[in-house]
Amino acid sequence: MTTSQTKKKGAGFPSPDLVRAVLKGHSGLGLAFAALLYLICLTGTIAVFANEFYRWENPQVERMETISGDAVQAAYRAAMDRAKGPVEHVYVLMPSKDRPWPTVRIDTEDGTRTTWIVDSEGRITGALRESWTHFLTRLHINLHLPQRWGIFIVGLSGVALLSSLISGLLAHPRIFRDAFHLRLGGSRRLQEADLHNRIGVWALPFHVTVSLTGALLGLSTVIIGAIGLAVFQGDTAKVYAIFTPPHPAEDTRPAPPVDLRPLFAKVAEREPGAPISYLVVEHPTEQGAAVMFEVESGTTRIASNDVYAFDRSGALYYQQQAAQNNIGQQILGSLGPLHFGWFGGGIVKIAYGLLGLGLTYLAAGGVHIWLARRRDKGRPAPGWERVWAAIVWGQPLALTCAAIAALFTVVGAVPIWTWGTISLAALAAAAVATPASLSGVGRNGTGALLIALAIGHAILFGANDMMALIVDGSLALMGASLLDVSSYSRTRLQVKSA
Repeated sequence: MTTSQTKKKGAGFPSPDLVRAVLKGHSGLGLAFAALLYLICLTGTIAVFANEFYRWENPQVERMETISGDAVQAAYRAAMDRAKGPVEHVYVLMPSKDRPWPTVRIDTEDGTRTTWIVDSEGRITGALRESWTHFLTRLHINLHLPQRWGIFIVGLSGVALLSSLISGLLAHPRIFRDAFHLRLGGSRRLQEADLHNRIGVWALPFHVTVSLTGALLGLSTVIIGAIGLAVFQGDTAKVYAIFTPPHPAEDTRPAPPVDLRPLFAKVAEREPGAPISYLVVEHPTEQGAAVMFEVESGTTRIASNDVYAFDRSGALYYQQQAAQNNIGQQILGSLGPLHFGWFGGGIVKIAYGLLGLGLTYLAAGGVHIWLARRRDKGRPAPGWERVWAAIVWGQPLALTCAAIAALFTVVGAVPIWTWGTISLAALAAAAVATPASLSGVGRNGTGALLIALAIGHAILFGANDMMALIVDGSLALMGASLLDVSSYSRTRLQVKSA
């Protein structure tokens, strides 16, 4: 064998054997986490618009750009008076562009949590309606499992997604060269494969950002534990101290609720005119009470809030300027906004929503390709085809039903039970129904219910908030699109059968 022949035989990276091995691993990893990744990607795409859904659930609330310290003091005291039991924390979320009204949340020592909406004078106008938004965000963040385990599982799924992206690139050496090569209208498997690969390449920076930040957020406890073990002999408190404000000195002696008004004045002295994002009151009826403010610094950083913490006497015991954050603080403060697209305004959110739909398609499309490949090789898996159709179209249907339950009932636990019931019913239907009928019922049912939801919301709550109307219009448009897609698919089947 000549030298040139030897070079030719060994040329090329990665080698065909490595490509086959990586492709096998890519398929196995995707299949192992398929349903979980699909659910997390779908709910994450919707959760990008969490603040818009808060406004959709509360469209009749008085909107404002700012609220005075005196009004916040009045609202905080009114909420304290309504608390049932000793209060551990009070969270005041100030008005913002995304949510143009303030809320006061009371956490009592027995674990009860109540969030109130207040008007510009500091009067409580009612409890915050958040059944749907809370259900959605908790489903994405911890799957409604015990928080520590749920967040860990979601973080592990982020690792699996990131690994799938990397293995997908290695398994397709020509993926960038063929970035605009689409085989449409022919074999369904080839068409699905091309769309899967093209979407993976076109939005690769987004996919990597979302999967990496999701993994870091979900596995933060594990990461901090590992750092504590390696650097501080297992003392994780020292690791947290690097990134978060210290707790005030503990003093449990009873005292009147801390007065917030002079503290607002002290913050204004340090940053005149800077809007306050939120504030937290720790142990407000103890001598060891403390208040922490987060203030928008106006920097261009994603993590752009300055922090000031005062004790009961008004002494500043901690401050942190965003411009002076260390690398760890910048990364930690940027993870949430980067993951959900909560920076840069509405345009960024819309982009995240569209890209998130693409990522959701990737999660679903990988299984479709695997099932089509088995069918082409003469080894179909009809049972798995039915199950996957039930999952892919059962989840939009279940989430829409959960939104309807949240909107038209007053019991906070209803959305999760509704979602769980519809999800199980869809899986049960997979035992007898065909994939085509499951898909058709899921598409038509979701489309019709989305339109009904939009109309019902508009009738029930009126048109006091333009954002609520935009959400209603978007829901109706998505519903009509699903009905149109279902009609188009049925027409194609009739033409093929003819």
